[in-house]
Amino acid sequence: MSRRFDYLADVEVFVSVVEKGSLSAGAVALGTTASVVSRAISRLEARLGVQLLRRTTRRLSLTEAGLLYLEQSRTAFELIDGAERRIQGQEGELNGRVRLSVPTTYGHYRLPPLLASFGRQYPQVRIELSISNRNVDLVAEGYDLAIRLGPLPDSGLVGRKLEDAPLCLVAAPDYLQRAGTPRCLEDLAAHACLPFVMPSSGRVGSWLLREQGRDLEWTPRAAIQVADDVLGIVSLAEHGMGICQTYEFIVRERIDSGRLVALLPEAGGRSRAFSLIYPPHRQLSAAARVLIEHLTQGVAR
Repeated sequence: MSRRFDYLADVEVFVSVVEKGSLSAGAVALGTTASVVSRAISRLEARLGVQLLRRTTRRLSLTEAGLLYLEQSRTAFELIDGAERRIQGQEGELNGRVRLSVPTTYGHYRLPPLLASFGRQYPQVRIELSISNRNVDLVAEGYDLAIRLGPLPDSGLVGRKLEDAPLCLVAAPDYLQRAGTPRCLEDLAAHACLPFVMPSSGRVGSWLLREQGRDLEWTPRAAIQVADDVLGIVSLAEHGMGICQTYEFIVRERIDSGRLVALLPEAGGRSRAFSLIYPPHRQLSAAARVLIEHLTQGVAR
């Protein structure tokens, strides 16, 4: 017996291309090439016997038939999504697997309570968690979601900001007793600073500072430079080896207990964004969609 809907993959390509605005952007979102996408749309048009897209070197536009087919296709995919959610169960009965990649800072200090509450609510969902400072290729490596530092990527992936995480400068009390406490940004140059080497560039990361209401970046110099694991600078600072800049959520407990001291709060109090990225909504399982909502709402609280 022949399959009635063996062309649905071509329909998904068509919808993705329209939503992304070009063949190349649609290809990135689907994890394939522009030539594969072009052939899929040509097959679909040949099957239907109508032109769906007008293609020029600069832009795409829908024909009247293409607009109608797009609306009906979206409705059909929404129905399939709804059926999947119902089959996979309601709250407390959801099942499936979600692969999640997160950086070490978030994996150790922000994510655990969020995943713990998710696990209590959805015990049948299996989470495969990778904690690393390497930016994985979601499509090529089979990840459903990733938490990334910095602005949202322009890659065809969907992104939702989780938070703007405040930064702070800290040092151990015994270091400050030996070296003195910096009173202004100029004093930092005379101190032992603990920089981190960014894996993306191989260069020391700049500290994000503020002086008299003006944002600035300053590159620390020191005898010790930490690479690969950014949490290493916090460990070194706690053992009296110098000053580091890190996220407040990492060192809040250490500051409250007196193991670290916050320095120059007005100068060091900028923030960096953390975002949750994932492929287009249509490609996500029900478990992944629920986890996205849980993480974004959990951080907001």
